[in-house]
Amino acid sequence: MREYSTPVAVEVPPSAGLTDSVFERAAREPGRVIMRRKGAGNGNWQDVTARQFADDVTVLAKGLIAAGIGAGDRVALMSRTRYEWTALDYAIWAAGATTVPIYETSSAEQVEWILTDSGARALIVETSAHLQTAAETLAAAPGVGRVWMIESPEGGPTPPGGTEDNAGLALSGHPVPVEPLSALTALGAGTGDEEVEQRRRSCHAADLATIIYTSGTTGRPKGCELTHGNLLAGVRNAVYGWLTAIFETPDASTLLFLPLAHSFARIIQVGCLESGVVLGHTPSVATLLPDLASFRPTFILAVPRVFEKVYNGAEQQAAASPLRSRIFHAATHTAIAWSQASGTGAGAPGDGPGLPLRLQHALFGRLVYARLRAAIGGRVAYAVSGGAPLGERLGHFFRGVGITVLEGYGLTESSAAATVNRPERIKIGTVGQPLPGVTVRIADDGEIFLGGLGIFGGYWHNDAATTEVLDDGWLRTGDMGELDDDGYLRVTGRKKELIVTAGGKNVAPAVLEDRIRAHPLVSQCLVVGDGRPYVACLITLDEEAVELWKARFPHLKDAAVAGLTEAPELLTELQGAVDEANKAVSRAEGIRRFRVLPGDFTEQDGYLTPSLKVRRNAIMKDFAGDIETLYS
Repeated sequence: MREYSTPVAVEVPPSAGLTDSVFERAAREPGRVIMRRKGAGNGNWQDVTARQFADDVTVLAKGLIAAGIGAGDRVALMSRTRYEWTALDYAIWAAGATTVPIYETSSAEQVEWILTDSGARALIVETSAHLQTAAETLAAAPGVGRVWMIESPEGGPTPPGGTEDNAGLALSGHPVPVEPLSALTALGAGTGDEEVEQRRRSCHAADLATIIYTSGTTGRPKGCELTHGNLLAGVRNAVYGWLTAIFETPDASTLLFLPLAHSFARIIQVGCLESGVVLGHTPSVATLLPDLASFRPTFILAVPRVFEKVYNGAEQQAAASPLRSRIFHAATHTAIAWSQASGTGAGAPGDGPGLPLRLQHALFGRLVYARLRAAIGGRVAYAVSGGAPLGERLGHFFRGVGITVLEGYGLTESSAAATVNRPERIKIGTVGQPLPGVTVRIADDGEIFLGGLGIFGGYWHNDAATTEVLDDGWLRTGDMGELDDDGYLRVTGRKKELIVTAGGKNVAPAVLEDRIRAHPLVSQCLVVGDGRPYVACLITLDEEAVELWKARFPHLKDAAVAGLTEAPELLTELQGAVDEANKAVSRAEGIRRFRVLPGDFTEQDGYLTPSLKVRRNAIMKDFAGDIETLYS
């Protein structure tokens, strides 16, 4: 057994609540810009001051109080990432209530389960489409007494104080009419500021702030109970303990595009409002690049798949020209070499880049790296990555380009981040050291245990599941990992996903899957082989990358992606990716055969979670025939 801990940097007093920073900053620095939001007409970013945000939170909190939402009541929120999500989240807390986020991509069955299991008293949806999903479930959730919608039926947010009538959206079989968000604000007109102040000050660190239902790769979602203290302890120890270079730089800002229903984005939201970092929201990946270019953040957060797509997209665009392709690959090699030579700041200083490498790096900085940075606004110096391993090659590449990716690790049950790489002490390929106040323990069988600040109290109304994961205050993560002598954690796979071949060989699929997904043509990969004579895998294609790749083969230019699964040119390309992945494991653990599927794994089909993790059991069941083919 190995163990490593970091002392607490910031203590959270028992009286602390999540809304304190919002109202204290509004009183202390009312004119300070803390957010920017897209204008409804021209799409320009408009400043939101600390005072304006506190006023918006107060107005919404008054409406909730007037609607009968009491202290401790659950309010469900189903919306994409947008300004109103954050304002409503803090308004729910200011009213003394508990936020229950729902992914905007959730199915009707999932929405029904979350509403009924949490005992939600009210529901707020963003759009008519979300309302239709919820409409199928509300009859089974009689506790939901009020329903509000952020956007008007025609699209776009309802104007403050507006009076448009959503009565036509009353739900069949459910007696509660749907009201616009402006009706909620109007409802609170008779509620005084002192009522909001009393409610929010009554929320203390030990009180429940949110119930986040884990998307889960198997079974029904479980509601993680997180308190005000859980979220504040993690955020304050990260922001003021380790990540000051990100959160306390002048003009620091970030643009959120991950779903706020996920604990990773949620903790960044809280971190920004605690530290005063300017926060923006964008709800659609379709507008992400232009939004990044106009917002110009200083740091971003994303899952590894986003970084893979950025690199693969740049590589495929360069492949259109032999000269550009050679330049890009030379620039990639130089960026990686420059990062490796620059050392880590974690006890391995490196020799530093030599003069030839420095000259090459400067040249490609003008030709290639500056363009990549400009595509995301030109000011991003750091990115925070979580959810899955990024891979050392991409970590060194982005660092060499000028964007240091700080990998971290955590679960919803640990209030998101439990470990993270620090800007000045980074070990690429690891997920960093424990945050202040956190202890990481590696059990004798290799499972990662977490203890200390941020560990949740249990699952809502599910004592059996709580007992399974909490062991004398330690959180069993279900992940496998290794700790080095400096306390840096490397995640090696999922305990329950370990494959045991017919020959008795233990295989961690994540090692192989991560490497294969790094290939530009690959979207997803699932390694199989449990109880089988050898290891094999299913591969899905990235349609955008395939369209660019086809340009190299005139006879394939009109072929649909689904029709390329047996194309020799494609199979040869993918075999190279498999061969490269196999270098990371022994021969007995290597992939012998693979099969290309005609379609991708998607969240809508139930094969990916909202955080883009593969639902292994669902794929194994629905693609059983394809798997059998690998062994026929």
